[in-house]
Amino acid sequence: QVRLVESGGGSVQAGDSLRLSCATSGRTFSGYAVGWFRQAPGTERDCVSAISWSGGNTWYTDSVKGRFTISRDNAKNTVYLEMNSLKPEDTAVYYCAAVRRYSELIYLLSSQYDYWGQGTQVTVSS
Repeated sequence: QVRLVESGGGSVQAGDSLRLSCATSGRTFSGYAVGWFRQAPGTERDCVSAISWSGGNTWYTDSVKGRFTISRDNAKNTVYLEMNSLKPEDTAVYYCAAVRRYSELIYLLSSQYDYWGQGTQVTVSS
């Protein structure tokens, strides 16, 4: 069983930055592909970024390209989402998710992930 814990959310002004962290509890993150999803009230939970187990392959949804950066430190069992130039439309609960895959594939659908964190709120005001 993999337990994921997100941190780093908060309330910021438009243009500010936040760094979200997703850490495992008691288990190595090596061998797991990870995705960051977000869900605003009344909307679907959508993938905003994903990373392969080695970190060699990444993906971003168009609305965050050039502003968000996903990275991982497998030695620290942590995946990060650096979010810059935040906009009010980035406001959502952000979740990290993991699936055990020793490949360079990345996964964009919530149904492809086996483990989820509890979510962290990001609120961006104009």
